[in-house]
Amino acid sequence: MGKVVMYSSVSVDGFIADENDQPGPLFDWLTSGDVPLDESGYVKVSQTSYDYTRPYWDQIGATIAGRHVFDMTDGWDGKPPSGVDHVVVVTHRPKPEGWDPEAPFHFVDGVEAAVAKAQELAGDRMVEVAAGDVGGQVLAAGLVDEVRMDVVPVVFGSGKRYFGSVDAQHLLEDPDVVIQGNRVLHLRYRVRR
Repeated sequence: MGKVVMYSSVSVDGFIADENDQPGPLFDWLTSGDVPLDESGYVKVSQTSYDYTRPYWDQIGATIAGRHVFDMTDGWDGKPPSGVDHVVVVTHRPKPEGWDPEAPFHFVDGVEAAVAKAQELAGDRMVEVAAGDVGGQVLAAGLVDEVRMDVVPVVFGSGKRYFGSVDAQHLLEDPDVVIQGNRVLHLRYRVRR
């Protein structure tokens, strides 16, 4: 099975959204370069960020997200983001009425079930877990292998925390990747076991 990776862009003070649940400038680095990161032509990054991010995106077999993110994005219109094959949504509610049963979205109750389903779907590819409350729950359950952050030079002061409501200490190894792009610092940490 592939690695389980917790990921998001994050402010210097550890937030993935502001008090109004908006990302503000956290994704500006995705339009600050001249190298297309995907087929849309809209997402353009520096060559350095492309060389780090594109191979990562290509390894993702499934993404885990919470129902809140799913609802905020309108379920990405039934098409997983960034070319991911499957999205596993952690929720205690049923899938939306009229949801296309062919869309590659899977609704499960609980983070352990989400990781198991995502690993089944991803095979030997990576499972990405969106940071925030669900990501923090997966980390607290001891199911995260690696933490990736795209640290953006902004201070929010308050908002939605990268690690959600995790209230216990979790040790990470020293960063094994530190890459500076335009308006972003890419970091990768292995979770200490």
